[in-house]
Amino acid sequence: MTWPRPAHRIGPYRKPLKEQSMEKSAEFYALEKGILSLKDQIDALAETDDIDKKDRIAVLRAEIEKEWGRILPRLTTINIVQIARHPKRPYTLDYIAFLFQDFMEMHGDRRFADDPAIVAGLAFYKGRTVAVIGHQKGRTTRARIDRNFGQANPEGYRKALRIMQEAEKFGFPVVTFIDTPGAYPGIGAEERGQAEAIANNLKTIATLRTPIVNVVIGEGGSGGGLGIGYGDQLMMLEHSFYSVISPEGCAAIVWKDQNAVEEAAENLGIRAETLLKFGIVDKIIPEPPGGAHIDPEQTFKSVDKHLYQALKKLEGKPAAELVDERYKRIRKMGVFEER
Repeated sequence: MTWPRPAHRIGPYRKPLKEQSMEKSAEFYALEKGILSLKDQIDALAETDDIDKKDRIAVLRAEIEKEWGRILPRLTTINIVQIARHPKRPYTLDYIAFLFQDFMEMHGDRRFADDPAIVAGLAFYKGRTVAVIGHQKGRTTRARIDRNFGQANPEGYRKALRIMQEAEKFGFPVVTFIDTPGAYPGIGAEERGQAEAIANNLKTIATLRTPIVNVVIGEGGSGGGLGIGYGDQLMMLEHSFYSVISPEGCAAIVWKDQNAVEEAAENLGIRAETLLKFGIVDKIIPEPPGGAHIDPEQTFKSVDKHLYQALKKLEGKPAAELVDERYKRIRKMGVFEER
């Protein structure tokens, strides 16, 4: 039996995906060009001995805010995806350096190898020991290759789970930072049990008797994000996204049309405000005008404030209550009523 071929999309001609994506990217970078220029002026001024630099920087920041107010209403979902993927956006190690003290990184899953795409270890947060875990993409070309662009292998998820179980043993809270295009889909990763590793993480995390706070700081890519993204409270930065699939992957599978990326992004409902509305995330963390990459320090302070509040809220709860609420929380996702 031969199956009928899907009908071709009927409509106006669309340019190939690569060309279309370049145009969209160029459009976004054109929008933020003025903001980047103002940021460069702030950075240069900060290095000078100008006695009036504080006031002058304040004026420039006001200009950035004004320019961002003009740009913000024009942003599409695909623009949000581009902001979340911005190469200058702060990564997990940047947050660790600012928010935590004496971070001691731990390596290896005790079964195969270490995975640099996920960093994990113990640190002090406001005087208390916590376990910190997160995806790391890398800044330079060499670092990106070494860290596999933030796409974790099974050993990365098993390492993360090992650290979480250590945290449970000693009563340490767990903080995870999510920023990945997705779990690595390579042959070796599949041979070593990629799906099993993520599934086992979800199963085990569901019963961990310690508080877990998850923060999406960039891309929340499918199971790759979910493998360390299940806990008691999930927060997202304002211009990050969390999705079961990338817009590019969705366009290829659902529409079989690589030109439908923007349409896919809009229909996936991946923006923070949409996910908050549907109860997938618990809180949106505001970003400074222009996005996290324009003022990383302000972003760190904002994350710090909300992270502290979340941990404070969870730390007094009995372990049994944490586990019960965690289960109920995940079971509510996807429930809807037809009208």
